[in-house]
Amino acid sequence: MRISLLAAAGISLAACETADFQPAQRSAQAQATYDKLLAGKTAGRAAKCLPLQRSNDMVVIDDDTILYRDGRTTHVNQPLGGCNRLGRGSYALVTRSTGSQLCRGDIANVVDLSTGVTVGSCALGDFVPYKPAV
Repeated sequence: MRISLLAAAGISLAACETADFQPAQRSAQAQATYDKLLAGKTAGRAAKCLPLQRSNDMVVIDDDTILYRDGRTTHVNQPLGGCNRLGRGSYALVTRSTGSQLCRGDIANVVDLSTGVTVGSCALGDFVPYKPAV
């Protein structure tokens, strides 16, 4: 019995790993903000990491999209599997880094600003730079 339960759990986990993650559709307001901040910009090659000095100006679009603005470049990050509750209410994303960069796979906590309680966490995805078209 125990072996069959472990096998079923393993199969379920394998199915989750192979399923493509599809972010929820953005609200009209979130889409308008996203479009405005990326207007006239072209996507570059995704990077695994973003230097911390470029991560100071963060804009949360929704649970599935975070923008980091650095001068004329905007880096788009889509947390792996989304970042539950981040795009709603009075929540903030708190990252801790031991180095000089934020990287794919780094864990970020979603914190309720009114209580200081961590209400979730997520893993950062790749950082896609968007630069003004030349």
